[in-house]
Amino acid sequence: MKRGIFITLEGIDASGKTTQFKRLVNYLKRRGYDVVSFREPGGEDVSERIRKILLDNRFALTREAELFLYLASRSQLVLNRIIPFLKDKKIIVCDRFSDSTLAYQGYGRGLSLKLVKKLNDFATNRLVPDLTILIDVPLKESLKRAKDKKKDRLERSGISFYQRVRGGFLEIARKEKTRVKMVDGIGGVEKTWDKVKAVVDEFLQID
Repeated sequence: MKRGIFITLEGIDASGKTTQFKRLVNYLKRRGYDVVSFREPGGEDVSERIRKILLDNRFALTREAELFLYLASRSQLVLNRIIPFLKDKKIIVCDRFSDSTLAYQGYGRGLSLKLVKKLNDFATNRLVPDLTILIDVPLKESLKRAKDKKKDRLERSGISFYQRVRGGFLEIARKEKTRVKMVDGIGGVEKTWDKVKAVVDEFLQID
């Protein structure tokens, strides 16, 4: 193995993605894999500070500023943490990555998809996940799960925004079927985990 393996989990807010992310990290560690996990935005000192700005309701960011902040956070994480760990042949599991930026800032905010992809390639040295698991739930279910949660700046963007974001994720999955594996997240934590585990077991050839 020339380098480690990079796995990401994606999905709209309240899809259950982070719950499955934590389960996957624990599962791989129990199986004896050398695993390092990160969240986005964040995962690195500067990136965590940028995260606070991005999610703070007090800031009215332009869509362009929002994009650049996400990319700045990701660049710090990739160059300082992810690439070195991949060189050490570790398995990296990340809660969100570049597909989120394409879905949220590209499809959601309406920025040029071509430009978002180009800037992301520059920020990450063209790093692409080996496997991406997309946890998909209908928007109605996402809103139901999040109704009592205090919303951050991004989560206040409105229903039409999240419709575009989910549509963006589905389009990414359609175009990149080899890398992106879609998992139905509507059936609850355990059923969703069974599907996530099956995808990862097949990818890593775990019996």
